[in-house]
Amino acid sequence: MSQVHEFLSKAGVFYLATVDGDRPRLRPLGLQMEVDGKLLFGVGSFKAVYRQLLANPHAEIVACAENEWLRYSGRAVFETDPKYEAMALEGMTALKAVYNETTGNHLMMFHLEDATALLCDLMGNGKPID
Repeated sequence: MSQVHEFLSKAGVFYLATVDGDRPRLRPLGLQMEVDGKLLFGVGSFKAVYRQLLANPHAEIVACAENEWLRYSGRAVFETDPKYEAMALEGMTALKAVYNETTGNHLMMFHLEDATALLCDLMGNGKPID
């Protein structure tokens, strides 16, 4: 988990792929944190990405940094403890303008279960990482 977290931190921006019916959807994300032995990500409760993950939880995250890229795949499981949303908002205070009691928007935190991580070189040769 730590190697994936470190790579995503180095990359800064990474991409989350979901399925929308029979179409792939990809969007940039930057929020990730390692807490309680889980690598957590956040998406808005009001966004299509949240509905897509509920309908089909299979997801993949891809990030590039320097001369390597990471492929992290699994099944999205949403957290029920509100402490994770609070922690994320404390870490990224700019998000508080979007996710608050006034807007009614919530940051839905999830981790990937049964996840695999592959670190690849520019030619696509990969090796599994923890």
